[in-house]
Amino acid sequence: MLIDARHREETRIAVVKGNRIEEFDFESAERKQLKGNIYLAKVTRVEPSLQAAFIDYGGNRHGFLAFSEIHPDYYQIPKEDRDALLREEAEHAAEEAALRADYDSDDEEGDDEDDIERFEDDGGVDPDVADELEGGEETGEA
Repeated sequence: MLIDARHREETRIAVVKGNRIEEFDFESAERKQLKGNIYLAKVTRVEPSLQAAFIDYGGNRHGFLAFSEIHPDYYQIPKEDRDALLREEAEHAAEEAALRADYDSDDEEGDDEDDIERFEDDGGVDPDVADELEGGEETGEA
């Protein structure tokens, strides 16, 4: 471990293994140390791909907190947020069920089968197209 304390306003520490620096840290009298302190903060965004959360601790920037740094006892959703989440999930499930029921009822009516039968009865020509052709509209190239 190497410690550089030549300057009163800054202390630098390096952990060296062989010719490689394994760890480096510094403290400055001019800058307030943020790392290692305890703050009361609010999670503003969870980023699963980074396995981390962004937190608002009252500083000029958001903090970054790795999931591995959070004790498992703190993995909880506040009651108000949990209730809102459950309501939103229930609403979403109800909307999906209504859409599925509407789609299933359309299939039961047999409209598609009636259209196919009419299509086959007319010799394979869509009735709308047949009406246009009989109406004298030109369908050729201009």
